[in-house]
Parts: sequence; structure tokens; C-alpha cells
Amino acid sequence: MKKTGLLFSLILLILMSSCGASKRTSSTRTTKAKLETQYQHYKGIKYKYGGTDKRGFDCSGFVQTVYSNAFNIQLPRTTAEMGKLGRKISKNKLRLGDLIFFRPSKKYRHVGIFMGNNTFMHSSTSKGIIKSKLDNTYWKKKYRFAKRILKK
Repeated sequence: MKKTGLLFSLILLILMSSCGASKRTSSTRTTKAKLETQYQHYKGIKYKYGGTDKRGFDCSGFVQTVYSNAFNIQLPRTTAEMGKLGRKISKNKLRLGDLIFFRPSKKYRHVGIFMGNNTFMHSSTSKGIIKSKLDNTYWKKKYRFAKRILKK
């Protein structure tokens, strides 16, 4: 009887580990690791309007570089063009790697990458490459929409 129960448990475990949910969890871990690696690599690099490398990044230059390095996906150069890609996602459905768009003023747009736990990474004009909270008073007021580029 004990051997049958053990065998049944083992078969159940094997079946569960091969299901789609397990693949999504693995994919999520991989996405998180890739994004975190990029963040650690560029953290603190100063903001530079038009910047696309370690000498300085603007927001879209940073997002473009991260997507290229982490996912081998080539995004357009500007925030406006990035905003035309993918499909819109509601704020409560955000997943790792989703692009988050803000409108700090009538003249400027801003983009960052969702990192989970209500945070996103981006190039701040005052602090360079940082992580910020979506529920920060400033960002909460400036939030406009999110787009999903990554297939999951």
C-alpha cells in the first residue's frame, strides 16, 4: 500500500512539473533574472538626453538597450514609437518586462520597464538608472498606460 501511494505521488509530481504553469514560472524567473542583470549592470548611470550607452541614457535609450541585451528584441528609439507597439495592459495585469508609459508634462513622455512588486526601472533625469515605485505620488499622477511586448 505504501509503495502504491509513493508511486502515485511520484507520477503526480512528474505530471505537475511538466504542465504549462511550471513553464510560465520558469519563464518568469528567467525574465526576472535577465531584467535584474541589466539593472545591476546599468544602475546609477547618469541621465543624458539622447543617450543610448554607459556614458548616459535617456529613458527610451535605456529601455531600447535593455530589451536588446536581455531579450534580443529591437525596439524603436523613441518613447512615442515604443508606445505604438504591443498590446495595452491594464495596470492591475502588469507582468515582468511590460513597458510603462508616463506623461510628466505636455511636452515630455517617459517610459520604464515593470520589475514586479509595484516597481519599475527607468532613467531618471535627476538620479540616472534607478528603480521607482508605481504608487509613488509623482509617478501615480503621471501614469498613462502599459504595453506588453514580450510573448509569455
